[in-house]
Amino acid sequence: MSIILNGLSGAQAAQAALTATSQNVANAMTPGYTRTGVLLGSLQTTKGGAGVQVSALLRFADGYKNVQLWQATSQLGQYKAGQNYLTQLEQVMSDDTANINEGIDQFFAALNAASVQPESGPLREAVLTSADGLVKRFDSLQQLFANQQTAIASQRDGVVNQVNALTQDIALLNKQIAAGRAAGTNDAGLQDARDEKIKALSSLVGLQVVDTPDGTKSVSLRGGQPLVVGADAAVLATDGPGALKIQFASTSFKLSDVGQGGQLGGLADLQQQVLGPMRTTISELALGLGNAFNTQLAAGYAPPAAGPGAPLFDTSGGRLKMTGITADQLAFSSSPTVTGDSGNLTQLVGLKNKTLTMTTFDAQGNAAGSAPVVLGDVFTQLVGRLGVASSLNQSAQKTAITVRDQAEEDWKSSSGVNSDEEAINLLQYQQMYQANMKVVAVANQLFDSTLQMLG
Repeated sequence: MSIILNGLSGAQAAQAALTATSQNVANAMTPGYTRTGVLLGSLQTTKGGAGVQVSALLRFADGYKNVQLWQATSQLGQYKAGQNYLTQLEQVMSDDTANINEGIDQFFAALNAASVQPESGPLREAVLTSADGLVKRFDSLQQLFANQQTAIASQRDGVVNQVNALTQDIALLNKQIAAGRAAGTNDAGLQDARDEKIKALSSLVGLQVVDTPDGTKSVSLRGGQPLVVGADAAVLATDGPGALKIQFASTSFKLSDVGQGGQLGGLADLQQQVLGPMRTTISELALGLGNAFNTQLAAGYAPPAAGPGAPLFDTSGGRLKMTGITADQLAFSSSPTVTGDSGNLTQLVGLKNKTLTMTTFDAQGNAAGSAPVVLGDVFTQLVGRLGVASSLNQSAQKTAITVRDQAEEDWKSSSGVNSDEEAINLLQYQQMYQANMKVVAVANQLFDSTLQMLG
């Protein structure tokens, strides 16, 4: 009888191994599937061997490689989030129709042309036209910044909604896995689904993941604020520009979205490090140019008017606008009585080389002081900094793609399905099954022979 039991246990073990192998082959192309197997152990009794048993169902998951993959995915999401915005800014700011430097050059070229004949009506009108064109360039660029801010805010809300949906799914899977562990059922599929949800979540925000004894995973932000604990999920919400709020049970956390990693952190970094400083610089350039020009006009005259010159630009409200001044009101003269005088116009032309005091920013986008910059160089330097920021982000994105791909291949090397390896396993377990069934058949023959001898 022991021979039959040995053979039957071997056949059953081979069946279990074949079932696991067939599951692997069937899911060879399933994203996130982790291959499974069986752990065989010898059965022993006080009288000797008693066959083989399936000691455990194995899931070839490597927690360290999972963490590496999630971190790489988070980093890639961070750099990808802002690149489209940076590319758009580069294209617009380098376009001649929106280039601020081009508008400044045209404006001062019109002033230079008017200096030949300051009393000329058409030349004065050309100055007003070029000034209006410059204002429109500033307005167009500032509108682009505003549109990008709106788009980022909308995308940020979308990311937060995705985070909440994924954390709810992870919490539900945690609950199902814990219940399965308690009932002794196979939860490999549930674990695969949970790992895929965590991977998707990691592309949205940087994570810390901790395994717990009951098979669940606790998920938190980089700073330790909880997103999922067991079967409970937090609710993430935006709390104004640059701020987030997490509601977990009866506890609420407030935090900045800067440095959170993933797409959420990438969008915050874009606003903090690029868009915010650029908007400030463009606004300071526009207002600095407008105020300097108005101040110089006030020092001149527009005969026959005897009073100070009227302003050309309206700098109220933080944006550059035209005041509605007419061509004959331009105070080009340095004399209240001489119409053809161009003394003040010469001073206006020289403003292109005027030095403006501009706010400086550190690498994190925080105001770090101020520095003098020639008016004509402000936009050139701004475009240069944008180009450097975009180039660095693209390089970091390429590196992140390489790191992510390597992490994924590393994960596949231990957890992915290898078709050649599974084909070998099929043959081996098939042979194991056939051999054990042969043992059972031989045992039956021996048993029948014994009965015949005794009969």
